[in-house]
Amino acid sequence: MWAKTQYYFFLVFIFIASFLLFKCKSIASVNIFSIKEIPFPADNELTKDKIELGRKLFFDKRLSINETVSCATCHIPQFAFSDQKNVSEGVLGRKTERNSPSILNSAFLKTVLYDAFLPTLEMQVIVPIQEHVEMDMSMLELIKRLKAIEEYQLAARKIFNHDFDPWVLTRSIASFERSLISNNSRFDQFYYQKNKNALTKSEKAGWKLFSEKLYCTKCHPAPCFTTFLPDKNGIFKEEDKDKGRFRVTEDSLDIGSFKIPSLRNVELTFPYMHNGSLNTIEEVIVHYSKGGKDKNYSNQIIRPFKLNSSDINNLKLFLYSLTDTSYMKDFH
Repeated sequence: MWAKTQYYFFLVFIFIASFLLFKCKSIASVNIFSIKEIPFPADNELTKDKIELGRKLFFDKRLSINETVSCATCHIPQFAFSDQKNVSEGVLGRKTERNSPSILNSAFLKTVLYDAFLPTLEMQVIVPIQEHVEMDMSMLELIKRLKAIEEYQLAARKIFNHDFDPWVLTRSIASFERSLISNNSRFDQFYYQKNKNALTKSEKAGWKLFSEKLYCTKCHPAPCFTTFLPDKNGIFKEEDKDKGRFRVTEDSLDIGSFKIPSLRNVELTFPYMHNGSLNTIEEVIVHYSKGGKDKNYSNQIIRPFKLNSSDINNLKLFLYSLTDTSYMKDFH
C-alpha cells in the first residue's frame, strides 16, 4: 500500500519523540474485553471530545486531494472497517497493492501496516494521506484546508489548546481508531463469558480443530487471534512486485513476509490475504491444507493436512462465530 521506504524513515524521525513517550500495556497484560483498559500513548489520552473530532475527520473526504476519498472509503464500518475489495482504491480510482485490513481493536496492535514497521496509530494516519495512490494530499496544504474550517479550528482550540495542525489531526484520528472495539462475539460469550450455549455443536467442533488439531493458533492465538508479527504464509510468489516487509528492511529474509491479521470478524473482511487473492474462507483453508503454495516463502509450521467436508464446514462456522457487529450501534 505504501512502497516508498524513505517516507517511513521520515515518519520515524518526525515522531520519534512521541514514540519514546508511548507507554502502552503489553497485549498479554491487557484485558481486551474491557474497553476501560484500552491502551494509549502517554501523549494522547483518550477523551470523548478527541474521539468525536477523530470520527468527523475519519469520514471527511476533504482529507484527499480532490475531496473524494476519506479514511472510511477503505475502512467501511459495516464491513468491520475493511472494504471487501481485493485491494483498496484511492483518488481517481488508483489502486493500491494491498487489501484493506480491519481496524477494529487496532488499539491493541503492536505495529501498524502490513510491513509491521510503524509503532503507533498516530504515525499511520499520515501514510494514506500523503500516499499518491490513496489520498495524495500534501500535509502542508491539508492543514491549511482543515484549519480554515471553523468547526475543526474551534475543536482544536478547545481540546488541544492550539490551532489545528498535524498533531491535532493525527492524535484525533488515532483516538477514534482506538475507540473501535469488537469483543462480544458469540465465541467471546462462550469462551470468556462462560456461556456454554453460545456456540453450536458444529462451531465447538471447529474451535477444537482450530485450537487443538491444527496449527492455527501458532499464528492466530486468542484473544486477538493474531501474534501481531510479520510472517510468511506461502501466498507470495517470486514474480510479485510487493515484496512485503523487505521493502522497509531490505533484508532478503523478509521477502514475502507480511503482518499476520486478526481473524476477528473474518466473515466480513473478505477477500483474504495481503493482496486479496483468496475470496472465501474455504479457499483459505484449502491453501493451508496444501502447506502453502511456495515452501520458500512459508513458515515451517505450515504443513499439509487433510480435512473432510464436514471438518471444513465446522472450521468455517467457528471462524464466523468470531463476528461481532455490536460496534455498529454507533454508526447507524
